[in-house]
Formats: sequence, structure tokens, C-alpha cells
Amino acid sequence: MPVGLKRPAAARAVTKGAMYVAASFNNTLVTITDEQGQTLCWSSTGKMGFSGSRKSTPFAATVAIEKVLEEAKSWGLRELKVYLKGPGAGRDAALRVLKNQPFKISLLADVTPIAHNGTRPRKKKHNR
Repeated sequence: MPVGLKRPAAARAVTKGAMYVAASFNNTLVTITDEQGQTLCWSSTGKMGFSGSRKSTPFAATVAIEKVLEEAKSWGLRELKVYLKGPGAGRDAALRVLKNQPFKISLLADVTPIAHNGTRPRKKKHNR
């Protein structure tokens, strides 16, 4: 579906889906997919018109998340699995917004990648 167009009335209704929130220190990206992983709708703080340091605020994340959830309602979504990733302000904003929405949350998972060992350190400098 092209960006900016609403879902056609004859398109399929989706009742279960997943919401992915990628919250970095500079931006918050929100994607809603169906059970097969096909993107239904997405949003970001940049797409909502925020720029610069305002993009990384919890308010900007709240606006982006509310917009994508409204779009998800038009698809007929009722049940969501929520995956949070990253250390940014959008994590808490997502939980606050979801608390006030009519969606049933069947899973809430933190999928932030954690380094286990890292790369090999540089060799020591040789002083003469």
C-alpha cells in the first residue's frame, strides 16, 4: 500500500498483530505488522514533524505511537504482541499509550540486543 493512503474498504481485516518499538536516543520508530510479519502501518517521530532535539522527547514518541495505533484500529486489530528495543524515551511512552488503548496485549517483550563479549582489544603499544 503506498505511503499516505488509507486502507481500502474491501481489504482484509486483521485481528492479531505485532507492534515493534525501536527507541534510540535520537528517534523512535514504531511498526505494526500482521502475524506473518507484513507491515500494516508505521510511524516515527521524524514523520510526525519533529526535528532536532525535539525528536528524542517522550512527547514526540507519544504522538507517533498514538497515530500508528489509530491506523491499526482501521485494520481491525484487537490483539497485539509488543516488542520494545533500545534505550530511548519511546519505551516508556509506548507503555503509557498502550495502557489507555483498547488493545489486548498478549506479549510484552524487551528485545534490546546485549553485547556478550565484544571485539578483540587492540594490541599493547610497545614503549622503547
